[in-house]
Amino acid sequence: MLILWMTLVTFITAFILTGLMRAYALKKNIIDNPNERSSHTIPTPRGGGMAIVVTYLSVLIILLCLNYFSITIGFTLIGAGLAIAVLGFLDDHGHINSMIRLLIHFIIAGSIVFALGGFSETVLFNGHVSLGWFANIIAILFLVWLLNLYNFMDGINGIASIEAITTVLSIGVIYWGLNTELMYQPLLLLAASVFGFILWNFPKAKIFMGDAGSGFLGLILGVFSLIALKDSAALFCAWIICLGVFIVDATFTLIRRVLNGHKMYDAHRSHAYQHAAQKYKGHTGTSLAVCLINLIWLFPMAYIASQKYLMPELTLLIAYIPLIVLAVYYKAGNADYDQ
Repeated sequence: MLILWMTLVTFITAFILTGLMRAYALKKNIIDNPNERSSHTIPTPRGGGMAIVVTYLSVLIILLCLNYFSITIGFTLIGAGLAIAVLGFLDDHGHINSMIRLLIHFIIAGSIVFALGGFSETVLFNGHVSLGWFANIIAILFLVWLLNLYNFMDGINGIASIEAITTVLSIGVIYWGLNTELMYQPLLLLAASVFGFILWNFPKAKIFMGDAGSGFLGLILGVFSLIALKDSAALFCAWIICLGVFIVDATFTLIRRVLNGHKMYDAHRSHAYQHAAQKYKGHTGTSLAVCLINLIWLFPMAYIASQKYLMPELTLLIAYIPLIVLAVYYKAGNADYDQ
């Protein structure tokens, strides 16, 4: 009953704070003006994701006080989340050099991996492959990539919020059904925080999330994924499956653009989801399609991985095949998209 009340209060708080952030952005002229690389056409306030940050960090403090987390996990989530949010907030107000921003990302990611005790004991493929110390390097790269790709994928109304809500609710259901020490309650409250924001952002955006919100969500989801890896590779695979739309689109797009000679941090609108929004002349259908893919395809595959009905890594591959096909079909990474 306590969690249900906390969920309601969390949603209401995030909704109100988003409205206040919109008023603040309008007053301070923090506006995202459309350009040739934008997927929107109307100048819109940005930075609304700070409502998610403030709401959820407050929730995490309460959960920590109620012993839902160990002190280590609680402080890792709160400290790293706050650091990324502040960095994104400053970037929303004034551009920060991309290399400096990336260096800070690596420092924060390395600190998280250290705080969680490292991942040298990680084994994959039903215990047949041990990554040893190299697993720590992969974990750092994973965190940095996830928080950045979440920013890259936050390009049309509602898509970043829908990805977060469907992912954490799907994993929450899996946790609820498993005999695991990992708890679904923090995930439910994260969904409530994001849901309070999305009502301002979808189907018509009155405010954008901004780097503070997207980076925060990417990092928090990444940390939760690594916490799951501490429990089992199967649960980690479940997380990666649920995040598949973002991971596949962003990774496929980046690889193709680099192979075509573009710089990694050049602004563009050549992701598959952006091409889909262009093809169907609107954001709503594309964002809802992501929701359906997550619920109808990726959630069942994540459940199969978590239950080990198939080898989790094989299930991950199977889950990603249609996503790769979609990335190819919508010419992800191709700047010269032909409808």
